[in-house]
Amino acid sequence: MLLWVVIVGASFPAVAVMSEGLPPLSLTAIRFAIAAGVLLPLMWRLPDRVPSLRGLALYALMGLCLAGFFGTMFWAAHRSTALTMSTLYVSVPLVAYGLGRALGVEPRAGGLLALLALGAAGALGLIWAEADGNLAALQFGTGELVFAMGCCGSAAYPVLSKWGLERGWLSGSATLRTFWSLLAGGALIAGLGLAMEAPDKLLHMTTTDLMIIVYLGVFSSGATFWLMQRATAVLTPAAVTAYTYLVPSVSIVLLINPSHGLGWQWLPGGALVLLAMALLLRRDMRSGRQPHEIQSVPYSNTPVPV
Repeated sequence: MLLWVVIVGASFPAVAVMSEGLPPLSLTAIRFAIAAGVLLPLMWRLPDRVPSLRGLALYALMGLCLAGFFGTMFWAAHRSTALTMSTLYVSVPLVAYGLGRALGVEPRAGGLLALLALGAAGALGLIWAEADGNLAALQFGTGELVFAMGCCGSAAYPVLSKWGLERGWLSGSATLRTFWSLLAGGALIAGLGLAMEAPDKLLHMTTTDLMIIVYLGVFSSGATFWLMQRATAVLTPAAVTAYTYLVPSVSIVLLINPSHGLGWQWLPGGALVLLAMALLLRRDMRSGRQPHEIQSVPYSNTPVPV
């Protein structure tokens, strides 16, 4: 997940240099298609490549979560502020914990909940620093409500993955789980793009745009989703999503103007995030669990060992 943080954090500066006016949903669908295409040769050699009907239904639901998050993010971008959306996104790990508890894939853990709260406080501190201490731009209306629903979809993705794994509905291979969820999500996002955007604007893409979209497809979509699925097999959904608190720190380091440096206002939030992540990493390492492929088995009341 630390590698996931680095890749995701480096993706935002890459997106920032793309040409303006390109349809974002269609670009996301292309990213997912590229990622699925890269994984296709890898999954083709694996057994049980085609999921069961229950597995397909669950992959479709996971794809709906992805489409819902990206769709609401792009829709709300024109109706909300980046500050408000960043603040709402901080809630994702806490929502994942609540959904995980409801579905029985997240054990009761007061210590983890405290770490999530600490990380959320640090993330809010970084948001405050980015806003130069002015939080007057925060607003809550229809756009914010819709994006909050999208954040719930983002939180539900690893929860559903864990839930399906424990019931044997999803493959024990992180590659297969990544491929099918990307395929389902990409199809739904492409449908949203056709309904809400003008795909012909893709013809204005430059060579640089194409290179960036390929990079984002292979690494920011394919590799990061594979890493998340890999981590989901051994970590709880809340622990997986908690690493999102580190993403702004990576982006800030890459985007900061060397002549200005980081002001003191970045210190409180950054320190809290780093402390929370260090404690979370220590907690995960103490658990003694190592990532590995698990075998998909028919559902029973017996917990699947991970």
